[in-house]
Amino acid sequence: MSDKPTKPVTEIYLRSYPKVIFFWPMTLVSFVLWLLQMLVPTPVAWYGIFWLIVFFINMFIVAFDFNSTKFFVLILVAVVVIILLVFLVPDMFAGLGGGTFNPGLTAEFYLVITLIMVLILGLVFIGSRFDYWKIERNEIYHKSGVFSSAERIPTKSLRIKKDIPDVFEFFILRAGSITLMPGHGDVINLPTVLNINKKQKQIDYLLSHVSIEPDELDA
Repeated sequence: MSDKPTKPVTEIYLRSYPKVIFFWPMTLVSFVLWLLQMLVPTPVAWYGIFWLIVFFINMFIVAFDFNSTKFFVLILVAVVVIILLVFLVPDMFAGLGGGTFNPGLTAEFYLVITLIMVLILGLVFIGSRFDYWKIERNEIYHKSGVFSSAERIPTKSLRIKKDIPDVFEFFILRAGSITLMPGHGDVINLPTVLNINKKQKQIDYLLSHVSIEPDELDA
């Protein structure tokens, strides 16, 4: 059985995004809850509780890095805590069933959060179009800013290192870090690159098919 042919790659764009991009789940939830809350005249308790849970999880993911070991330890601790709360403090959850705890989040609140996050994420996306690294067969091209000059680094002796420092960030956007180590010059660290596995495969393919120009050959 033959391997699936690899699609030819001539250039690869690498963009490192700020951590705020991992707030897209909260943005989506805020938008959906805004639509649902508009259908009822008063704030729905479980809508607000669900939004607070999503907000807490998003903040937790952005604030801390969890490698694979920490991730499984966290899951184990969470399960133990939930079991202890359910069996040792059952009255803690009694009030929630009757809807006595209501954050009072209105449709206007969800709309404002959605608009703020869409604006921020939109600016981040636009900014990434003007700040990137492009890897070609024979050089690395760095573009930073709208009017800034470009930097070019040869790809000879280029080595790369891929790392997934946070499993939550990888689950959300397949994000990880890539370190470019040219033969000379500074080491280039890109901490938040999306689709990290795909980018690594493309770079490996490109570097394994580096072309030799005719004028580099001995006469």
